[in-house]
Amino acid sequence: MSDEELLVEADQLEAWLEDPEEVLVVDLSSAKTHQQYHIPGAVFLPYAGIVAERKPVSGLLPPIDPLVERLSAIGITDGRRVIAYDDEGGGKACRLLWTLDCLGFSDYRLLNGGLHAWAREGHALTDAPTLPRAGGFTPRFDPQPIADAGYIKAHLDDPGTVLVDTRTREEYKGQRRYAERGGHIPGAVHFDWMRGIDSARNLRLRDRDTLRAELEELGVTRDKAPVVYCQTHHRSSHTYILLKHLGYQSVKGYHGAWSDWGNRPDTPVETDD
Repeated sequence: MSDEELLVEADQLEAWLEDPEEVLVVDLSSAKTHQQYHIPGAVFLPYAGIVAERKPVSGLLPPIDPLVERLSAIGITDGRRVIAYDDEGGGKACRLLWTLDCLGFSDYRLLNGGLHAWAREGHALTDAPTLPRAGGFTPRFDPQPIADAGYIKAHLDDPGTVLVDTRTREEYKGQRRYAERGGHIPGAVHFDWMRGIDSARNLRLRDRDTLRAELEELGVTRDKAPVVYCQTHHRSSHTYILLKHLGYQSVKGYHGAWSDWGNRPDTPVETDD
């Protein structure tokens, strides 16, 4: 799959819905939103079902076997394309896609703009629940998309690695914290995940060339291996998919993210801009 094929537009998805045997649409919106309206045929997947917690660390990749069982139960199947969306701009949907990468399942797309683009552009909605048809796929666990604290500490001085902090500027500078310590990983550049979203185009990704230019100005060049993180690898999952869409190779997501790094006694922290 080329980087251009990571996204699907609402018009194209509408045509694909005619063949539900080939396509599974997964809704990671809030339960309330899904009950009120969703794309016809979309199955609901609670976000809590794809993340794990070991306090004080949140946003971890769950154990593989129960995770695969959970995803198979909603219909994810070898040979069936997964289309993910949510009602918040893509963070939750992208976390599912990162998870699928970790499981070696690559036939997926992100609905560009998610529910906002679909609903605001006149496509059909329903409140009729979709009964999932259990599927099954063979996981081929791939550690490549995953970073942890040990990996990052080993690569802090690696010129071929670039750390990308996707939280707010206040979190990055340590002015607002949701862990024992505030600040950012030393050397990390700041790219708020919302910079990737075009609010004037129903929360689609912004223009590719513009995004590439902004990232390269920060030092996130395509000859480097980016590692993205936020507080729990929710927001940074969106940036993970964005970078893949822009053609970056070997992108990693730090699951646990700042809830892990900021609560450890053995990790260095910076608070400067």
